[in-house]
Amino acid sequence: MASGEEDDPIIQEIDVYLAKSLADKLYLFQYPVRPATMNYDDITHLSAKIKPKQQKVELEVAIETMSPNYCRSKGEQIALNVDGTSMEESNTYSTKMMDKQMFSSIQATTNTARYAAAVFRKGELHLTPLQGILQMRPSFSYLDKADSKHREREAANEAGDSSQDEAEEDIKQITVRFARPESEQARQRRIQSYEFLQKKQAEEPWVHLHYHGLKDGRSEHERQYLYCQAMDTTENTELIKSPCEYLAMLMPPLTEEKIVKPVGPSNVLSMAQLRTLPLGDQVKTLMKNVKVMPFANLMGLLASGTDSTAVLRCIQQVALLVQGNWVVKSDVLYPKSTCSPHSGVPAEVLCRGRDFVMWRFTHERSLMRKEVAAVIKLPPEDVKDFLEQMAIPRANRGWDFLLPTDQDFVKKHPDVAQRQHMLWMGIQNKLEKVFNFSKEDFLQKKDTPPEPLHISGEQRLKAARENAREHHASLQKDLDARRLKASAVSSDATVRIKEEPMSDSEESMDTSGALQNGSLNGYPSTDSPDTDPHNDHGAGPASTSELQDFVRNTFRKHYVLCLSEVKRLFNLHLASLPTGHCVFGHVTDRMLQDTILHSHCKQILVPFPPQTNATADEQKVFGLWESGETFDKHRQILFEIFMKNYRVRRNVIQTRLSQELGDAATKSDVDRLLKECCISLGGMWYLKGTLQS
Repeated sequence: MASGEEDDPIIQEIDVYLAKSLADKLYLFQYPVRPATMNYDDITHLSAKIKPKQQKVELEVAIETMSPNYCRSKGEQIALNVDGTSMEESNTYSTKMMDKQMFSSIQATTNTARYAAAVFRKGELHLTPLQGILQMRPSFSYLDKADSKHREREAANEAGDSSQDEAEEDIKQITVRFARPESEQARQRRIQSYEFLQKKQAEEPWVHLHYHGLKDGRSEHERQYLYCQAMDTTENTELIKSPCEYLAMLMPPLTEEKIVKPVGPSNVLSMAQLRTLPLGDQVKTLMKNVKVMPFANLMGLLASGTDSTAVLRCIQQVALLVQGNWVVKSDVLYPKSTCSPHSGVPAEVLCRGRDFVMWRFTHERSLMRKEVAAVIKLPPEDVKDFLEQMAIPRANRGWDFLLPTDQDFVKKHPDVAQRQHMLWMGIQNKLEKVFNFSKEDFLQKKDTPPEPLHISGEQRLKAARENAREHHASLQKDLDARRLKASAVSSDATVRIKEEPMSDSEESMDTSGALQNGSLNGYPSTDSPDTDPHNDHGAGPASTSELQDFVRNTFRKHYVLCLSEVKRLFNLHLASLPTGHCVFGHVTDRMLQDTILHSHCKQILVPFPPQTNATADEQKVFGLWESGETFDKHRQILFEIFMKNYRVRRNVIQTRLSQELGDAATKSDVDRLLKECCISLGGMWYLKGTLQS
């Protein structure tokens, strides 16, 4: 020990004093983005403010605009973006130039008990504990202000820029929402959320400060408080400790830390906690969270060795069999005395609506949301919630059931499948009484024959030629046999050909014929006489590719036309052709209408008012139904609206598009749709060609 002391002699003893005058007010500022040689001591400080509880400081520092390193054009542009062209007192940059910058603080550490500021003077070391250590970094809040200004200008431009004048403002639909009672865990999560913390921080008011420079007299006065004011030992008892106490301060005894279990969401349960529950509660918890699950996946989530028969008993208490998969029961998701979080609808009504959706999925794989909503008559948010639980949306196909049909389970457990079928029969009877429908209403729609495949004339001609080449020998043999038979008949009697008169509807460009062409959903069906290639009264030779090209190009340009307007445009097209160049031949009204329907168009059955003076051709309105682009869906929804209404308001169209397409229907889409297909008069919108001047 003696040798150790001789090797490490004491060179000097320094008295240490603890200064407390600034103990609760002293902060250490660090500038990590600027080297120590480039300090801000000589820079003008314009303002300073602090939030003491949060230890948040903001300093406003001037920028030397006359420096050769300063770009005036950039500074002026930034000021213009932030404040605009107006001269107001609230402007960030009053000189129309970025002449200052803001520094905002973040805490370098939350525990400053180990840190102090030291001053050495006359062999004495004076320590002052630090209240906080803050890192000052440049703040770019002016960019947020510039973005908000830009959004305000865009909103003002959109509000002032209207495609057509409307007499009345749009009526906005208001959805009433009811807040669920907040549980203790939900309240804890809300308190710990970032949004709540931001709100609490914003509630603390700023305390404005006066900045004094390094060489200012007030600064010199305040620096004197860094020295201990009472030099006698009675005031510095904190530094007078026995060796044992000093050692205990350096190396405090270990304390057993209390492990705080993290607060998780109320609907989250770990697998370890799950397996401590009874089997019935395990199955119920899993189904309530997953909602749709095959039986094999359910067995995989349970502990190994679980009896499948017991699981089957439990699953039938909380779920129903749909497409061979298990879907949680509605009363499990919506217990009694609860209501919808979206609309406030009681749980009993929600259960009936959701059971209807599940029942429909037991008979078919796909559903249309508007058909479901028309039956159960619940708000769109609730209907969408039902479908999202057990289906996924498909473009132009509605909602498909979430999982493929599990035929293996049905084959392995036929008794369970039969029991579930009987249960669904009982549910069906209840639903039929509540919603006043019958099962055949949906089966008829399901059994409707599909639309015939549209094949162009060129494709038919090519197929006929290939077929003739393949069967040339047999066709030649049949032809020779027919010629022999015809010569034998002609020797006995004279052949008379019955001449039938041409029907009135086949006069050139007749305007009195009705559209009775055996069409199916706007397209000619396969058993329609007009599609018979051997029927001269149909769309026969005149429906050439040139006529189809004319119709197709016309509707891609105008989108909606009445028959009289199509005939007018067709006559103008004929007049523009060179002399002697006419490939259309004899075109009748029926031929023109059939060509329109073959060109991916559809007749829009607009309900004209009884007092209308529109002619028969003006009441036959056709619209482009399919053009191969995504905007077809918008146009089809618009046509469906006008099949029920002669005139509508803009908000009706916008609401319907939002219900069918969700967020995909933007204001620009509505403007484009109305510009392409409609005209406006007196705040009402009409299909083009249906409004009589």
